[in-house]
Amino acid sequence: MRLTVLGCAGSFPGPEAPCSAYLVEADGFRLLVDFGPGSMSTLQRFSGLYNVDAILLTHLHCDHMLDACSYIVARRYAPSGPLPPLPVYAPVAAPERISAAYGGENEPMAISDVYTFYALQPGSFPIGPLHVTVDRVNHPIETYGVRIEHEGRVITYSADTAACDQLIRLAQGADLFLCEASYLDGADNPPDLHLTGREAAEHATKAEVGRLLLTHLVPAWGSEALTLEAAQAAFEGPIDIVRPGARYDI
Repeated sequence: MRLTVLGCAGSFPGPEAPCSAYLVEADGFRLLVDFGPGSMSTLQRFSGLYNVDAILLTHLHCDHMLDACSYIVARRYAPSGPLPPLPVYAPVAAPERISAAYGGENEPMAISDVYTFYALQPGSFPIGPLHVTVDRVNHPIETYGVRIEHEGRVITYSADTAACDQLIRLAQGADLFLCEASYLDGADNPPDLHLTGREAAEHATKAEVGRLLLTHLVPAWGSEALTLEAAQAAFEGPIDIVRPGARYDI
């Protein structure tokens, strides 16, 4: 599998990165996991506008799904003609949420010509050649952590979450653990919302992952240096803070 980071900024686009979006490729199949604001630009830069075979949205906060609205225009009005509906795996309210965000007074609310939706629920299922497992994680709205397997290799993505046992199970033995680290240790952080660098690393250690990839940092009020330092104190394996365009092959 190959993981390409298209966007990694937490909560809102940063000065150098769109919001969360990650492309997972295997056997010529491309799964886009989350589609945050600005990531449609980097999709074109690092893959191609139409090089997507399916989308998985972990939750319906704007920083993880808003470019799925912009993408309607690209697919519906493609110069070669409308493209076939794209499978979208997402929380049950996704069709209404995306339709409401895209549609205007004189525009159709129906988006079934662009997307075919499949409601997520805890469990395992195939997406193309990938074996995908999702489970609810610790976030205020319906949110799913994701485990993606192919030919014995594993990528786990935390989505947005505070500490929870479900995330450790999803990440168990993963080759790559893409984990949010939105908060700084020592700050008066709200409960049950996000992880710190130390907490992300503690989950990685408990799950015995191969490599920890920290994402969803908030540049406006965070610190990469402090986040990395806190993570390194709690996880002995390799750690990266991801960047748009970074690629990881496993």
